[in-house]
Amino acid sequence: MRVYILLAHPSKISFNAALADAYEQQAKKLGHEVRRQNLGDMDFDPILWDGYKTPQELEPDLVKAQENILWCEKWVIFYPIWWGSVPALLKGFLDRAMQSGFAYKYHKFGPFWDKLLKGRSAHLITTCDAPSFWIWFMYRNSDVNLMKQATLKFCGFSPVKITRFDRIRSRSKKELEEFIDKVRNIA
Repeated sequence: MRVYILLAHPSKISFNAALADAYEQQAKKLGHEVRRQNLGDMDFDPILWDGYKTPQELEPDLVKAQENILWCEKWVIFYPIWWGSVPALLKGFLDRAMQSGFAYKYHKFGPFWDKLLKGRSAHLITTCDAPSFWIWFMYRNSDVNLMKQATLKFCGFSPVKITRFDRIRSRSKKELEEFIDKVRNIA
């Protein structure tokens, strides 16, 4: 299987990075083809300065991300929940890389669209300091709504799986290692 891993935590020394590292190592060990990008290493402007009214040229790292998305059969995205949602850099990445004509295309007349990225699956692996029920109860899983429904499924990814590791800040080293082992098993 062709797997594209996106570490959407800006830091390569985060727990998200450790999860992504474990997934990548295990996927390669199992014979999957793997490509990976770390948002924190990528050089691009995350702001759509004129919205979608005026085309904004994609930087080489975003072009490479689009190539990886088209190449992959499975896209695995690792991110933390900050302020009830995804990190700003990930949102900027989505705004810039998942453009009309690449990820979807609205019909000329009417409210419908073509999902241009069909035939791919996705897996969201997220972390948060709050308990999972709090994210669901207080924020209505706002990150999942953004990532799964409003982005990936909108563009044709199916199925989209979610694995959430909660209460990261208060977990023991042993519990964190168990989460890393769980990610190896997912790969």
